[in-house]
Amino acid sequence: MKKLSFLFCFLVVFTITNLNAQEFKLISSGYFQNQGVDVMAFDDIYPEGHQGGVSLIMHGNRIATNGDIRLEPMPGQWQPVPKQHDRVTNQEKNTITAQLSFPDSSRHITGFNPMVYPDLQINYTVNVEGKGGSVIVTVDLEQPVPQNYLGKVGFNMELFPGALFGKPWIMDDKTGIFPMQANGPTRYEPSNFKHPGNFNPDGKASAEHLAGEGYSPIIADDIVAEPYAQGHHFVVRPDDPYGKFGITSEGAALKLYDGRMNHNNGWFVVRSEIPAGKTTAAIKWIITPNVVEDWQYTPVVQTSQIGYTCNQQKTAVIELDKRTEKTEIPVLFKITASEEEEVLSKPGEEWGQFLRYNYLKFDFSEIDAPGLYQVRYGNAASPVFRIDDAVYDRGVWQPVLEYFLPVQMCHMRVNEKYRVWHDDCHMDDARMAPVNFNHIDGYVQGASTLTDYAPGDVVPGLNIGGWHDAGDFDLRVESQAGEAYILALAYEAFGVDYDVTSIDQQKRITEIHQPDGKADILQQIENGALTVIGGYRALGRLYRGIICNNLRQYVMLGDAAAMTDNEPGNDDDRWVFTEDNPYRELTTAAQMAATARVLKGFNDTLSTQALDCAKTLFEVTDANGRSKAAKIHAATELYLTTGDDLYKNYLLSETEFITQAIGFVGWYIGRAEKKINDPDFTKAIREAMSGLNEQIKKQGAETPYGIPYRPRIWGAGWDIQSFGFKQYFLHTAYPDIFSPEYIYNALNFILGCHPGSNTSSFASGIGARSATVGYGLNRADWSYIPGGVVSGTALIRPDFPELLEFPYLWQQVEYVLGGGSSHYMFLALAAQQLLKEE
Repeated sequence: MKKLSFLFCFLVVFTITNLNAQEFKLISSGYFQNQGVDVMAFDDIYPEGHQGGVSLIMHGNRIATNGDIRLEPMPGQWQPVPKQHDRVTNQEKNTITAQLSFPDSSRHITGFNPMVYPDLQINYTVNVEGKGGSVIVTVDLEQPVPQNYLGKVGFNMELFPGALFGKPWIMDDKTGIFPMQANGPTRYEPSNFKHPGNFNPDGKASAEHLAGEGYSPIIADDIVAEPYAQGHHFVVRPDDPYGKFGITSEGAALKLYDGRMNHNNGWFVVRSEIPAGKTTAAIKWIITPNVVEDWQYTPVVQTSQIGYTCNQQKTAVIELDKRTEKTEIPVLFKITASEEEEVLSKPGEEWGQFLRYNYLKFDFSEIDAPGLYQVRYGNAASPVFRIDDAVYDRGVWQPVLEYFLPVQMCHMRVNEKYRVWHDDCHMDDARMAPVNFNHIDGYVQGASTLTDYAPGDVVPGLNIGGWHDAGDFDLRVESQAGEAYILALAYEAFGVDYDVTSIDQQKRITEIHQPDGKADILQQIENGALTVIGGYRALGRLYRGIICNNLRQYVMLGDAAAMTDNEPGNDDDRWVFTEDNPYRELTTAAQMAATARVLKGFNDTLSTQALDCAKTLFEVTDANGRSKAAKIHAATELYLTTGDDLYKNYLLSETEFITQAIGFVGWYIGRAEKKINDPDFTKAIREAMSGLNEQIKKQGAETPYGIPYRPRIWGAGWDIQSFGFKQYFLHTAYPDIFSPEYIYNALNFILGCHPGSNTSSFASGIGARSATVGYGLNRADWSYIPGGVVSGTALIRPDFPELLEFPYLWQQVEYVLGGGSSHYMFLALAAQQLLKEE
């Protein structure tokens, strides 16, 4: 009996201990955790980008997100999102509570991404409670849903399609497989869009214009896919213990929808409509993820996907579960034609915790023999990479010039042997945009066109040059001038004489991999200057940008030539916008001044026009606040181009401002300081540079990658590239103050040494593994453009780094102009140059 009693007590204690181990607890990071499963709630800020509401991360993968009230079963990025007022965590009660409401009047038919809110006002509370192995989500409303909106207001949760294609689900007694493509049937429903509210009298967007005719992405509830199933108990991935979770709804039925029926970039959606008359516990879901006991994050070995030169510092970063108690010994293997050989084994240096992981660093710089190598850590391994002084000589920076920039060229037919990337496009550019108009994607026209052209007038001379900005087909002045500028500085610094492409601006034909005897980089600089200077000469000022005139055109995927009919003066023409923006005007002046330098001798007429533009903008544009730094930038490049004392004296007169703003202006002022050669100016600048270097070292020490990583919405790759680009100029101007290490660290980050389990190079088609599903013009094909550089690993708040293989997630896999790929190319060229000099 004593033995039985002891056994009974042991089993009770074991059961209680095991149950406690299988409970969701609110941790100090502000989310619920149960071993390898996390539930976030209202910590993220971007629901239109599938980041917000209640989110579920299971065993290292984000499975579901955006658990919140929505007004459509299949919302997209232009559908109304709630306004979050408050978020309270209570560790004693094990709860997260958020207060939210519709509408958000600050977004109603205005802003960067205008939304049309219906005439509906609701206030509600979402309470999320960890209870044992489940998380209970309860929605309370202040008032019942009005009769005419019943069926429109519901609690949605979005399921990531990329993890579910071909995988099973169960709804009560019905089963199914998540399909690769959206499938009918559909049905028509009365739309919320027909009942817009009047929440923002100052909003300048036109709901009717945004909607257009036929299919409209701003309307997501008129044609609705029939749900695949409905019931009260839904199970996702019943076959997979690492991805299985269930949702039980007490009261309102669950419905499974395919959001891709309304939007190509949609996700699967499970939804419960709020019943008539309900306020308290209008929705109650019990979410029960399967928790794999004792699961730990698989170690990730992060290295450059292309490798290293023989003499450079080489460090693998090893990412570990923060619960790891015992570390392994990292080992470097050399791989030959006949065998693999262990060449280095030593303990990794413990770096500490960053985000949700612990990190080791494994320095193998002492290995300098050329060959193929791999770092292994227990059962984890890096990709196979090279150590060789020729790693940058082919297929690293070159794809930016030979693929990405040609493919993005506007007003051109772009061929690659058998393939046509896109036909001749946008020959009908452009008509003057309406006044007092808030458009999309940040385009706003004020009370005047600021030109002699009236709204709707055809503006001649705009149908030449330029690059489509990512997959949006627009030409922003900062992306066009900025791209030309970065390429110009690269040509000056590295003398890039690379010719694999034929570009004929008269015939409007680009032939990839067909040399024409001209340096590709100069032809691309010319292409950027043609659109900026063409716009300046046509309008008498800079354009803000050129963009399609409605939302249906904006979301078009595929051949750019399909956007318009190339006949000017009709309703499909793109619009040209203007603005009064001293910062942008002076920055463009700086960029055109540098462009003028390198075009001299290649296209003298365009060089002269670019310099005249820069001089005039500098002269007529007042500077204060933020634009003061831009005027310093313009003076710097104009002085370097002309040697005129006007610009030299201006810089000397602004010594105090320059030293105080050294963090903004330091990277370009060094070249001017050397040419000016004024002792007092030099002394002041060097003292300020020393202080800047201390700031940079402090920022670099924040992460195990030796580089600042501070993403907000988009992945931080573009910012990190820009940081590394600026470091080149700081280092080359002041090598005794600034180390080149941040240039290499930034490049290695882009090439695969970055947080998270996806160690792909952000540069598409470059490295052993790269981002080969990109947000470009061909994203509907789940393909990529070689040399395009994606935005990179994003942060799911508060601490989950993520890079999904999904072509429609712009904040992770988008391509851009005015930085992006050209900054990456510059970094690779800089590393190639500096490492050869060491």
